[in-house]
Amino acid sequence: MGLSITSPDFAHMGEIPARFTCDGDDVSPALSWSGLPDGTGSLVLIVDDPDAPDPAAPRMTWVHWVLYDIPPTAAGLAAGVAPAALPAGTREGLNDWKRTGYGGPCPPIGRHRYFFKLYALDAPLGDLGQPSKAALDRAMEPHVVGHGELIGTYQR
Repeated sequence: MGLSITSPDFAHMGEIPARFTCDGDDVSPALSWSGLPDGTGSLVLIVDDPDAPDPAAPRMTWVHWVLYDIPPTAAGLAAGVAPAALPAGTREGLNDWKRTGYGGPCPPIGRHRYFFKLYALDAPLGDLGQPSKAALDRAMEPHVVGHGELIGTYQR
């Protein structure tokens, strides 16, 4: 079956409710996952938008949330999870606003796709400070043993 990530708040390829965007409360949606590969030592969650700034002419991938060293015993995250409520041991990286935490969809034009990417790693990565997505990608690359993806869309 493989690694699966889902949300009770929106369906795969469905509309992300405004509550989880800059037009609402700007809180993270609830997420759950299953099907971790044997030997999973930690998880990484990256949420990004490859359609920035304009889906008709994308120029960059905008990073909305970076979490790593999520323990494999965690089965998901509650909606609006605060940093203090993250599973014990979870570390935060920097999003493209140069801060930690979730920053919801806020597209300037058109309907964007938001990729909630979950990676299973064979070990925790340890303290990397507050890495960017690029730095985290480099650190985790030799450790990835599984990957799941949930895509939501949003248009203002």
